[in-house]
Amino acid sequence: MTAIIQAETAHFLWDEVARIGDDTADRRVIAGSAGDLKRVAVKAGTVAGRHSHDFEQFFMVLEGTGTLTCTGEDIALRPGLVVHFAPGAWHSAVFETDTVLVEVNFRKAG
Repeated sequence: MTAIIQAETAHFLWDEVARIGDDTADRRVIAGSAGDLKRVAVKAGTVAGRHSHDFEQFFMVLEGTGTLTCTGEDIALRPGLVVHFAPGAWHSAVFETDTVLVEVNFRKAG
């Protein structure tokens, strides 16, 4: 006998996802069971101080420019750049222009 699995499908429009954040960034999060997808629109001149996460993260730059610093290396933020952070990886960023990122954040293991 074959089991039938019914899976749920959802769709979203970023402009209809609730905004969270402050005056420097518009963050919109779509939560899943194993992680979340986040769109972040950062204003020019914003500085994200040195920090890390206890979860794995990928992000991709859709628009804008800036500089990402991690493990002593400066990386130019520009459209198309994809970055992977292992849990605990330290990084900081300076956003030179208005920038839009899409992040994938995985739930912390354990």
